[in-house]
Amino acid sequence: MLLRDQERPSLRCSRAMLNEDTLRARSEHLWESEIISEITEYIRIPNKSPMFDRDWASAGHMDRAVALIETWCRKQMAHIPGLTVEVVRLKHPDGSPRTPVIYIEAPATGDAAKDDVVLLYGHLDKQPEMTGWREGLGPWIPVREGDKLYGRGGADDGYAAFASLAALRLLQEQGATRVRCAVLIEACEESGSFDLPAYIEHLMPRIGTPSLVVCLDSGCANYDQLWMTTSLRGLVAGDLTVKVLNEGVHSGDASGIVASSFRIQRMLLERIEDMESGVVTVDELHTEIPEQRQQQAQDAARSLGWEIFSKFPFVSGSMPMQSDLKDMILARTWRPTLSVTGVDGMPPLHSAGNVLRPYTTLKLSIRIPPRVDPEVAAKAVKEVLEADPPYGSEVTFNAEKSAPGWDAPPLADWLGSALTGASQTYFGQRFMAMGEGGTIPFMGMLGERFPSAQFLITGVLGPASNAHGPNEFLHIPTAKKLTCCVAHVLVAHAARAV
Repeated sequence: MLLRDQERPSLRCSRAMLNEDTLRARSEHLWESEIISEITEYIRIPNKSPMFDRDWASAGHMDRAVALIETWCRKQMAHIPGLTVEVVRLKHPDGSPRTPVIYIEAPATGDAAKDDVVLLYGHLDKQPEMTGWREGLGPWIPVREGDKLYGRGGADDGYAAFASLAALRLLQEQGATRVRCAVLIEACEESGSFDLPAYIEHLMPRIGTPSLVVCLDSGCANYDQLWMTTSLRGLVAGDLTVKVLNEGVHSGDASGIVASSFRIQRMLLERIEDMESGVVTVDELHTEIPEQRQQQAQDAARSLGWEIFSKFPFVSGSMPMQSDLKDMILARTWRPTLSVTGVDGMPPLHSAGNVLRPYTTLKLSIRIPPRVDPEVAAKAVKEVLEADPPYGSEVTFNAEKSAPGWDAPPLADWLGSALTGASQTYFGQRFMAMGEGGTIPFMGMLGERFPSAQFLITGVLGPASNAHGPNEFLHIPTAKKLTCCVAHVLVAHAARAV
């Protein structure tokens, strides 16, 4: 969507209010002098999401991460008049603590509408360590190598709070007009945001009704231009357990009579996924792909080419599941997929004796397209897996986590113009729109609650950045440019009715 100058009056207005060279230089300075050092310390903290650290409240790592980000945000009060920073802590009905939320407000500036608000979102909890980090790197060991800052959580999503307030600070320095901004940083996103609905209900009277939501927890298909996420997949995750014995027995004695629990697992997985193609076969997990999203996938395929799959660390000779580039994009954004992400009941190789094991449990992660109800999907998967257990075995599927996908509303002219101008100005290329395969539960919640809001979902998770895996890194130049782009969009948003 490359708009002609005469089609974007709000963009001309917003650009006239900003000195773009100054904005770029100040973002560079702020990141190098303040932000990178803070994110470096944040990476050292093993503040794993509650799903991966059941003792998070007593361990104190989450509180350390919250305190680090809160402290830096409070320092911005000296630069952004009227800024308020609060750590909100709610409890579950049983009295146990919910993961905290950092809530920040910056009052409107200039002659911006006083009843309007922009909501900016990010999270500070992290995925677990994962194996495979190369020598010298580690999840809690921050290492900067040129443009990359390695370590868990820097790109997903520790940078979001810093980039959001940096954008507000840069606008304040230029005296630019923007509406009231609310910033919400949660600590439960990597666990499905199960604590977030309570905070949304608690804070909505203060937040109000946002006309624009900016989420900095998504990806970019390259580091050369601004990418806008137009859809997100949902998620059904749970444990599939097959039990055949009450205790392990000698494999030489029992094999041939007692079925292997792992073979039964293979039989069950074939019920929901075609082994040859990888196509998920449960109808309730599919939806019709809108024509607009198909066209965006075609445009992205034309722009990216082989980069769509070359960014992944394939072993020599390995290849993608599809041959068509557009189909690859749709397969990771609008079609369901199954991944087995963990296993229990199997001893490590060095202690694996000749024993027919009593059970096998697999962790299933099923990505579902936007517009598919995760509860309906989870119920359908459970029914298919648990029906008619082979050999009378004990089969259970416990869907411990589910989250909806999200599909963006039609792009407003002013936002399309602002994104075009921001990408051309700070990246030197047009902006691109594409769906993402990951899940951000907050977007589904907000999309349902505020159907008339515009959404800018973007981020720094580009090629090889490897969120959730080994060698995760933050691409620093992209973070600096993205900060400028957010500032640019906020000014265009305030000027959209001018």
